[in-house]
Amino acid sequence: MVMTATRIAGVRFHKVGKLYYFDAAPFPELEPGDYVIVETRRGRQMGQIIGWVDPADASEYNPRPIKAPATPRDMMMKMLYEAKEVEALVRVRELAVDMHEFEVVGAKFVKVSYNYDGSVLSVLYTSEEQVDTGRLRRKLNREFTARIDMRRIGSRDAAKLIGEYGACGAPRCCSTHLTEFSPISIKMAKAQGVSLNPSEITGMCGRLRCCLIYEYEQYLEARKNLPRTGKRVGTPHGAGKVIALNPLADQATVLIEGQRHEVDREDIIPMDEYEALQAKAAAGCSKEGEGGVCDCGARIRGEASPQGKSSSRSEERSSSKDAGRKKRRRRTSGKRKRKDRRN
Repeated sequence: MVMTATRIAGVRFHKVGKLYYFDAAPFPELEPGDYVIVETRRGRQMGQIIGWVDPADASEYNPRPIKAPATPRDMMMKMLYEAKEVEALVRVRELAVDMHEFEVVGAKFVKVSYNYDGSVLSVLYTSEEQVDTGRLRRKLNREFTARIDMRRIGSRDAAKLIGEYGACGAPRCCSTHLTEFSPISIKMAKAQGVSLNPSEITGMCGRLRCCLIYEYEQYLEARKNLPRTGKRVGTPHGAGKVIALNPLADQATVLIEGQRHEVDREDIIPMDEYEALQAKAAAGCSKEGEGGVCDCGARIRGEASPQGKSSSRSEERSSSKDAGRKKRRRRTSGKRKRKDRRN
């Protein structure tokens, strides 16, 4: 008996659907893009191979085997039954319209779909509460020859099936590239400074928008080095209160004496450090009394103080030194001239 190596394929049953994994070892000719027949808990289904699992990770899976590659006849049957799905959905809605149990819970029938050979008809619906589908199921069994599979789905899954456009004007993320839904929380909107108005943060499904998670980690990382909103900080414009953050620009908006200033992160210092620098600037320098040149507090005070007294004293000392140099140059020049006359 010839042993075949495990070859695990990722198979998708619907466009932008979740991947399921099956063993393709018995069919080495299969390639990504090929359609295959597999056994699932809802019966035999046709799916498309999207790619292969890395052999190093194969031990993490316990896949069922692929039954067979899809034949041209299988593909034709699939197309035939897909064409009947809209008509079947209309009939399901007609049969359910007078059923009180569906009306009470606000049930909506979103989609019906046949499996590839028409042996199973799945009816997908949304409802606010669980509903007894027994009466409708019996009606559908009399109406259709296929086995009826009633499935309640969430609002996000319904939006994914319906498609259409999002509030941004682009096709909905869930129906174009999201294969699985991530949990979204209100703190993601707060971290990004998004308005908490429900119309700004909820999608067409009535749930928080999936896109709130896209830049959430980047915002968290960018906010780590910025001060909290409401905190007092020091800036080149003076001390003030942080009233807003722009994490992606690495800036904070600081309110100083009624004026808003956009300040870069590297120009913001903690309030205790700012106050220490102010105190040092006001204290003066011990070198002044010894005739030395100030290189600390007086320099800072000269930059920060509106009177600029330290700057004035420094300018006076500099002027007196310049005058002394000029006087010495004149004396030296006079001596040279007298010496030249004697010669």
